[in-house]
Amino acid sequence: MFKNAAELVKLAEDSQRKIADIMIEQEMSVTGRSYEEIMEMMGKNLEVMEKAVERGLKGVHSLSGLTGGDAVLLQEYIQKGNTLSGPLLLDAVSKAVATNEVNAAMGTICATPTAGSAGVVPGTLFAVQEKLKPSREDKIRFLFTAGAFGYIVANNASISGAAGGCQAEVGSASGMAAAAITEMAGGTPAQCAEAMAITLKNMLGLVCDPVAGLVEVPCVKRNAMGAANAMVAADMALAGVTSRIPCDEVIDAMYKIGQTMPSALRETAGGGLAATPTGRKLEERIYGTPLQPHE
Repeated sequence: MFKNAAELVKLAEDSQRKIADIMIEQEMSVTGRSYEEIMEMMGKNLEVMEKAVERGLKGVHSLSGLTGGDAVLLQEYIQKGNTLSGPLLLDAVSKAVATNEVNAAMGTICATPTAGSAGVVPGTLFAVQEKLKPSREDKIRFLFTAGAFGYIVANNASISGAAGGCQAEVGSASGMAAAAITEMAGGTPAQCAEAMAITLKNMLGLVCDPVAGLVEVPCVKRNAMGAANAMVAADMALAGVTSRIPCDEVIDAMYKIGQTMPSALRETAGGGLAATPTGRKLEERIYGTPLQPHE
């Protein structure tokens, strides 16, 4: 039905429907399943996300000892009532962190669009629900809106850190979340695409440099920043701010940047933060010897 953001927006506008409706219809067409079946399947994903956030907010730690407990620290900070960024944005950040801390602790999460970027979409969803008061169906539809833009990125660029750097993972997740927040808050299909574009273009060039090759450092905190990016971009789009570069061109630029990115910066632990003195010390502490020879 649609191959890119322009086609998605046009379909929604021409039929006077939301992006979630278009994505649900496409899922029904591709899978042959009924509306009820599609909604039930996405509802199960929602439940996995909710449980992961709840578990992370209770406090979890990874076996490596690299990550854990930061979601709890953020919630405690929010409760003090003197935050600089504001409770809503930091709640999204903490819940994104909670999800990825669960992932690092070998818990169950929903890859959105990948495990390493799984915190942004649920983190923002469960934060804005306090303000927007969505029904369970609304939350499921939020995931379909996010999924529509993830579908576009996956088919026109990449959602793989190994192929395109962290811009393809957390960058894509942030754009997906921004679009979904915008729609849930009453934004138009065009504003959803603007939110996606604003978010992604501000994460272009982000490398994938996991310390010790684990999806922990800096991955967890990148989800935190991705959630914050999505929240701000959604507000900008809802305010009427537009991206001078269209959404599809931003996605294409991300793909081309990923293609030219050195392999050391694409999930190999060969460069970036993984190659810092501390990064190498942590790698040796975890494994006893380096993963690979380093100069």
